[in-house]
Amino acid sequence: MIFESHAHYDDEAFDEDRESLLASMQPHNIGAVINVSASPAGMESTAKLAEKYPFIWGAVGVHPDEVGTMDSTTLERIKELCRREKIVAVGEIGLDYYWNKENHSLQKEWFMRQMDAAREVKKPIIVHSREAAADTLQVMKSSDAGEIGGVIHCFSYAREMAREYLNMGFYLGIGGVVTFKNAKKLKEVVEYAPLDSILVETDSPYLSPVPNRGKRNSSLNLPYIIQEIAEIKRISPEEVERVTEKNARRLFFGESV
Repeated sequence: MIFESHAHYDDEAFDEDRESLLASMQPHNIGAVINVSASPAGMESTAKLAEKYPFIWGAVGVHPDEVGTMDSTTLERIKELCRREKIVAVGEIGLDYYWNKENHSLQKEWFMRQMDAAREVKKPIIVHSREAAADTLQVMKSSDAGEIGGVIHCFSYAREMAREYLNMGFYLGIGGVVTFKNAKKLKEVVEYAPLDSILVETDSPYLSPVPNRGKRNSSLNLPYIIQEIAEIKRISPEEVERVTEKNARRLFFGESV
């Protein structure tokens, strides 16, 4: 079964057909989904989805674009939710300098504080990093993020940066961008990275892979991502599916399968 390591099914893009879409997942070989929150409200909706659907687990945290809404109460709520069985990670957290919606120093502060919360509750982190390569790595190293563990979501940097994260013991989240013709840098990373350090994800409803680029994304598109990884690594899609599921279960559930 395919393990979807990053989706946002609480997003309003799914309001019209959420139930029917989620009901189609397991018949289409999607065995598990991590629904990832981006805001305080999203933490609550993620927790509700995880409770409602046996195959959905949750990650709770506040995206760097939303950290202006955070306070100590939000941080305590993250830790409280992480004590629930179906909440398996803190995320997505990190730095985003693309939109510049929040002050960079404020982003760093809340990134570090959310990492500290993850360390306290013994959960891995899901890291968002956009146009912030050097600062993300510096903050993570200064916070000893390797002790926490996790995944760099929607990995978009070069092989040299991938090496840094792999050396820290982090997984790389590979999504629909790897199917784009101009994604030479990411294809090189996928070729370089060991398969047992890769997770597959969609970031639904965003970043649909070819041939559905530009349309609303869903976990049903994961086979296109798996096929591309298989072609780059010259192995079978079945092998990619099997190993990435094992990787995700190791990270999120602590399974030594």
